[in-house]
Amino acid sequence: QVQLVESGGGLVQAGGSLILSCAASGSIFSINAMGWYRQAPGKQRELVADIITGGSTYYGDSVKGRFTISRDNAKNAKTTVYLQMNSLKPEDTAVYNCYADRAPPSQSRSWGQGTQVTVSS
Repeated sequence: QVQLVESGGGLVQAGGSLILSCAASGSIFSINAMGWYRQAPGKQRELVADIITGGSTYYGDSVKGRFTISRDNAKNAKTTVYLQMNSLKPEDTAVYNCYADRAPPSQSRSWGQGTQVTVSS
């Protein structure tokens, strides 16, 4: 299994920056993708960004050019995925959840606890 612990949310003014972290522990060498979803009140959950083993990334249209996802090399049985968020807008306000997908045969998804990001105008 994989355990995920998120950190880094908070309150920021529009135009500011935040970095979210999601530390994975457990069966990290079976992870083949990590990423972030977000959900604002009354809105559908949205895939923000993900990164797969090998480094390929995906970004949702609403965050392209402003957000950057990265992942460090596994060390001490942990690996961390980061979401650097720049030029934040009020519409980025949401609960952000990280996830980690394990490769076959497990093919399971683990979730972080969620972290609130609030962008004031």
